Amino acid sequence: MPMYSIQIEETVNVPRRKVFALFADHRRFGKLLGIPVKRIKDSDQADPNGTGSVRKIGFGPVGLTETITSFEPDSLIEYIIIGMSPIRNHLGRIRLEDTPEGQTRVNYTITFEDIIPFTGKVVSAALEQGIRRGIKRVPIFA
Repeated sequence: MPMYSIQIEETVNVPRRKVFALFADHRRFGKLLGIPVKRIKDSDQADPNGTGSVRKIGFGPVGLTETITSFEPDSLIEYIIIGMSPIRNHLGRIRLEDTPEGQTRVNYTITFEDIIPFTGKVVSAALEQGIRRGIKRVPIFA
């Protein structure tokens, strides 16, 4: 199956720790993207949204389940899809960096393979559009 990659780099005029807090909080992250997200398992670390936490994304019984695999406060969140999904070998990575102007650079990448041939392009386009729209809304939510 082909591998798909989404690479988004945007700069927001919000301090990095506030941007990280927004992306790290599963519920607020969902509001940012405009889709329900609920933490269904807490991390065993200091932050309940940290490494090992599990979130459900979607409406009712329809949705995806993701687990946080890396969590570095104020700089990095990585996650994978677990369970049933129309895609496989998924890795989402959000890296935050300060810019010299005091803004935050958001580097958001997702890689995955499709299971059903040719659905990857549709999934990729929808994810990219939703994430770009969400990042533009960061100053409103932070």
